[in-house]
Amino acid sequence: MAGLTASAQLPAGARDASSERQQDPLRTQAADALSKQDYATAARLLATLAEKNPNDAQVLYNLGSAQDAIDKTADAEASYRRAIAASPNLLEPHLALGLLLARIGKTADAHTELAAAAAVPNGDGALRARAYRAMARLDQPGNPAGASEELLAALKLSPETPDDILLTGELALTNNDTAAAESAFRRLLAADPDNTQATAALAHLLLRQNKAADAETLLASAIAKHPDDPTLNAQLAALYESDGDPAKAAKALPLVEKLHAANPQDPAIARLLARLYSRNGQYDKALPLLSALAAASPNDPTLLDDQADALIRLHRSADAVPILERAIADPKAFPNPQAYGIAASHLAFAASNNNDPAAVLRALSLRDKVLAQTPSSLFLAATAHDKLHQVKEASDLYKQFLSVAKGQFPDEEWEAKHRLSALEHMK
Repeated sequence: MAGLTASAQLPAGARDASSERQQDPLRTQAADALSKQDYATAARLLATLAEKNPNDAQVLYNLGSAQDAIDKTADAEASYRRAIAASPNLLEPHLALGLLLARIGKTADAHTELAAAAAVPNGDGALRARAYRAMARLDQPGNPAGASEELLAALKLSPETPDDILLTGELALTNNDTAAAESAFRRLLAADPDNTQATAALAHLLLRQNKAADAETLLASAIAKHPDDPTLNAQLAALYESDGDPAKAAKALPLVEKLHAANPQDPAIARLLARLYSRNGQYDKALPLLSALAAASPNDPTLLDDQADALIRLHRSADAVPILERAIADPKAFPNPQAYGIAASHLAFAASNNNDPAAVLRALSLRDKVLAQTPSSLFLAATAHDKLHQVKEASDLYKQFLSVAKGQFPDEEWEAKHRLSALEHMK
């Protein structure tokens, strides 16, 4: 969530109003530790101060900031809440707590705290603007109208930033205003040509507009300047991979191999690499990736199907069958009926390789509910009935296969004609 993860805690301050309180040497030591960014020492000293001054909102806020900086999230949240309880109109702890809650995914609570920060009477304008911007990012996915209002409120309090322009374009894209989105992204790139986020956003928009050549030029130019940027490389690789030109698809593979080497735990990159290996016929390289992905996401039927397909291609159909049976157990888990039908087709093919004609027909019956018959499915059905000595069904299906094959499958067509001749003598 851009704008909420970096520098999530606010810089701790020392706004103690009482000179008498400043006489405590712990305050001086804590302030010195904070100025040196020695947050562990500052947290220890401020914890002692907080015990002595349990209602001092500034001490509690500073303690939360130090704890936040050393990733003691639960402690920081508690300290910020204590600071708010001690002084509800102190802007900084509301803002810091809202940013922390957003960072850990508690978006509703985060929005509440950020709104409280933005509404503090006579609060610092820059900090209120930061609260509005953070709310806009939270609202962007589900409430783009609200996000637009919050961004405008931020712009009334502080100058426009590059992230504001990026968000403007993203919100326009959410509202399907592609002209406004493109204008925003290009405006940002004109001001900051090396902004990789704007480049990625504009490339995404160009691809949505079917301007693949423009997107390729944009991405290739940006990658020349930022060769290790994962987002740009992934976009260009996906563009190449989706292209019908085999030469373009081949150019994607080294890009994604480099990405995977740098980000071995990223499942999206691993899946893209496995898909490219499969398209390139390198199923021995695709299989370990797919097996690891399927183990990590055992309820994803498309991963199971891809894993099983690689096994089939490697002549391990016996291993593929139980994986495919698990995959098709819940048709609704697939992204669409076509994907389910393809998995059932794979199961039929694997069962045929295993010489299990009854399983072939069961799988085809599921496939045919969602996909039209093809020469391959007709031939599989014909051979399954043939093996079960169901002469009439086999003969009819062989004839249907020959009527649509039309020379595309010479080996299977020869076999179908040979088997039809043999079956005629069995009637």
